[in-house]
Amino acid sequence: MAALTPAQRRLYKAALQLFADTGVTRVGVSELAQAAGVARGTVYNNISDVDGLFFEVAGHLSAEMNERIALVIREVEDPALRLAYGIRYFTRRAHEDPPWGRFMCRFALNTASLQEIWTGQPVKDLVEGLEKGRYRFKREQLISAVAVLTGAVLGAMLLVLEGRKTWREAGSDAAELVLVALGIPRDEAGVLAGGELPTLPPAPL
Repeated sequence: MAALTPAQRRLYKAALQLFADTGVTRVGVSELAQAAGVARGTVYNNISDVDGLFFEVAGHLSAEMNERIALVIREVEDPALRLAYGIRYFTRRAHEDPPWGRFMCRFALNTASLQEIWTGQPVKDLVEGLEKGRYRFKREQLISAVAVLTGAVLGAMLLVLEGRKTWREAGSDAAELVLVALGIPRDEAGVLAGGELPTLPPAPL
């Protein structure tokens, strides 16, 4: 993932806030400049295609989150534990960065670049867990397993954003229920979903 300049990070963050708050995928130059607290010229100098900014931001978010999680879980051998970590990291970030959480809840199901979040490392963990006998679903049910995982994560994030559960409660509950649905015994699933969560590298955006 290419590094963003400080100006680009500021503009991307402002755009993310606008997309999350309005639910639209287009933003004007003046609107973006005002939200970011910069001159219009700064937008033109740092954003190559304002009309395509939504997809740039979505693609950056997908790659950035995947890379941060990958740095933490690369030494974790158990695919079930890796999956539990991922679920809880997403839920915690919704708490720490509500605009990011709202953006994900609005667009993650129907934006191709964001769907890579669910079809990247999570699919690897599901396939590896199945091959190692950790999970008990049929291979032809993989896409349905991904749908169950995606729905659980977004649902947990929404509970956090609405203030109905803490990120710890929502994340651990979602991780435990997903693991049980995949075939992990409930007692073990509870342990995997409730253990200490390693520190995630800070988000650049």
